[in-house]
Amino acid sequence: MQPEARREADEWLQRADRDLIIAARAIDGVPALADQAAYHAQQATEKALKSFLAAHNRPLQKTHNLERLVAQCRGVDPTFGDFLASARTLNPYATVFRYPGGPLEPSRDEAQRAIQLAREIVDRVREQLRNPEDG
Repeated sequence: MQPEARREADEWLQRADRDLIIAARAIDGVPALADQAAYHAQQATEKALKSFLAAHNRPLQKTHNLERLVAQCRGVDPTFGDFLASARTLNPYATVFRYPGGPLEPSRDEAQRAIQLAREIVDRVREQLRNPEDG
């Protein structure tokens, strides 16, 4: 992995980690903010996937669409296809609770599940960056 690509990948992953921290604080705080937890879980996933793409010198599109990002990651490592269902689950959290006209927030369980899915993807990307020959 080229040093510049590694630096960019690390920066994306740092931001993903921070989104996971915020997601956990949002769901555990008083009052619990399940909408914010779900949103930051989606954001953590997006940034982790972009980290993986950056590490492999793939061009980054300006997109929040996790399914599209998973498809791009699959082009580098077919096992990323395992995350397609997670991407479909997390994708709507980029907007669904953020604007009037929709529900205010998901259930606490739904937000916790979103954090869990995001954490699995962030952890997978971190492992791939530690062992680049695996991806």
